[in-house]
Amino acid sequence: MKLYLDSVDFNEIEKALEFGFISGLTTTPTFMHRQGIKDIDAAIVKLSGMVPELQVEALGDTVDEILSEANRISKLPLKKEVVFKVPVSNHGVTACKKLRDQGHKVNVHLIYTLNQAYMALEAGASFICPLAGRMQDQGHDVIRLYEQCVHVISKYNYDSQVMFSSVRYPDHIRQALLAGVHVCTMPFSVMTKLCDNSLTNLGTMQFKEHTALITIRAAEVMRKANPTCQSNDRLNKILGTMTDAGVGAISIVDQNGTLQGIFTDGDLRRALQEKGSKVLDEEIIKLCSNRAPLTLKSDALLEEAVDLFKTHKVDNLIVIDDQKPVGILDIQDLIKMNLLQADLL
Repeated sequence: MKLYLDSVDFNEIEKALEFGFISGLTTTPTFMHRQGIKDIDAAIVKLSGMVPELQVEALGDTVDEILSEANRISKLPLKKEVVFKVPVSNHGVTACKKLRDQGHKVNVHLIYTLNQAYMALEAGASFICPLAGRMQDQGHDVIRLYEQCVHVISKYNYDSQVMFSSVRYPDHIRQALLAGVHVCTMPFSVMTKLCDNSLTNLGTMQFKEHTALITIRAAEVMRKANPTCQSNDRLNKILGTMTDAGVGAISIVDQNGTLQGIFTDGDLRRALQEKGSKVLDEEIIKLCSNRAPLTLKSDALLEEAVDLFKTHKVDNLIVIDDQKPVGILDIQDLIKMNLLQADLL
């Protein structure tokens, strides 16, 4: 089934063409009006150079008027010949036969019955086009009509294609495929949803997460700030350091830079609750509740970090090189990457 875009929005058309397999474009005067196009002829000329095949309306109240409009459009400086769209009627199918005899392609559309489709087929229509959405709005079994049209074309060897149009939602495309129609023209909003599926999205997310776990190392995602303090520093001295770093923890080191413990926001809250403001003058090592903090080597993979977070229920890991802190990995960093949920999905 060939894929056509049903639009006259130039931005949409350019985006749709990026797929690389759009076979054509259908337009209507209604689209032109909604898009605010004033020079229809200029739009047709521009579109003819953008798409593999362009289908445009040739309107008229008589056979001669339809032929005259088609002839007028044909004389525009088109980049390629267009397919003329003609509403089904007695003069419409007559004009279709004459246009076909002149070598033009014709889409007979606004079809709602098999009898209308039959007249268009006999007239040599290149495309016959029932309107799915409009028919279903009035409670008609449009899919049955598409199936009948496909069957008649196959049974009697008509040289025509059935076009599924008036697409309202993605399931119309599934119905079109199962009905065996040859062409489906749809709005860009529907076209861009055809690959959407929650299970696909979930699977893709899992692949990305698991790839990250076994390829990204701690040093690549740890906080750039590496706040440290001496074990005998007073609390009032290190509060500014923690605030400036924007990290809820600070590594406590000795004079050689070796890790001695970790002081966290939780330690701060507990200390203030127990001792009040006088705690500001105490040595930080005395307020530290964890003198053997969990550490992670800077070249460790994130799967090791996730395991530590989940097993020990901590909020921070000290990233080290040669037993010296080089950064902090915060649990929020991995939550933002969805890595803590990856093994649970």
